[in-house]
Amino acid sequence: MRVLVTGGAGFIGSHVVTALRDRGHEPVVLDVRAGPASDVRDPVGVRQALAGVDAVCHQAAMVGLGSGFADAAEYVSRNDLGTAVLLTAMAETGVRRLVLAGSMVVYGEGRYSCARHGAVRPGPRAVADLDAGRFEPPCPVCGAALRPGLVAEDAPADPRNVYATTKLAQEHLAAAWARATGGCAVSLRYHNVYGPGMPRDTPYAGVASFFRSALARGEAPRVFEDGCQRRDFVHVRDVAAANVAVLESGSRAGALTAYNTGSGEPHTVGEMARALSAAYGGPDPVVTGEYRLGDVRHITADSARLRAESGWKADVGFAEGMREFARAGMRSA
Repeated sequence: MRVLVTGGAGFIGSHVVTALRDRGHEPVVLDVRAGPASDVRDPVGVRQALAGVDAVCHQAAMVGLGSGFADAAEYVSRNDLGTAVLLTAMAETGVRRLVLAGSMVVYGEGRYSCARHGAVRPGPRAVADLDAGRFEPPCPVCGAALRPGLVAEDAPADPRNVYATTKLAQEHLAAAWARATGGCAVSLRYHNVYGPGMPRDTPYAGVASFFRSALARGEAPRVFEDGCQRRDFVHVRDVAAANVAVLESGSRAGALTAYNTGSGEPHTVGEMARALSAAYGGPDPVVTGEYRLGDVRHITADSARLRAESGWKADVGFAEGMREFARAGMRSA
């Protein structure tokens, strides 16, 4: 299979290229790092890149929190306009298979249950609570403590920042393209991806990159809130393997299918920082109590659907992955 990988020179995209090649496929890279003609927003360059292609793994995106609005136009341009240009070219050239780099951020807060009221959806956390160190969202009905759980793909979307909003818009665009063309579209809703080649020292990197960059400078990782935020840290090779698995297993025509893509092992941010510091041999993390308003408290996925329908499973365990990441090289951007 000849597969166009947008963003194929980036962190996740480069691992997707390797995974495709290892499975005997022919990856073709389109990446803005190669110059303006390789920008996914350039219709001419995109059409040329699609020549002879059977499928697309769309990894190109501006990533990060996007908590304010200073970068809103750039996020929308790179993520949503770029996706629209790509899908238009796919419709015109007859390419009918798409795997989209989705994200768990489309859910907002994760799944919660109240002892009295069952499953509930807390709203955004109040600044006054965060300032006071009250980080856990309360039951929106009675104010009681909640128990976090795993999010399934049928959970309502509730994006809480600019980046999350653009990732949801990408899914809607892909769904519209699939309906209009009869194409097959899959969104892999990545959880917290980490691993070799992760970008360093950039405001658009993930928390694992921030901690690893701090350790490389001889500094202690700075953990926001109280460090008890639950996340699912999934290794980049497992994410790349998921892209190949859904391409090879096929998907439903005329619609978008979303799959959570996580390790299935929830860990707290504090746990991750401690494991990484220990593996690196650096200073212990410092819990600061700071917060970012666009962050959610807990978000972990149920990836059973992806495992059942594609045969994929995460192979890299948390401890093994952190040991490797502690010594792995990182990229500048």
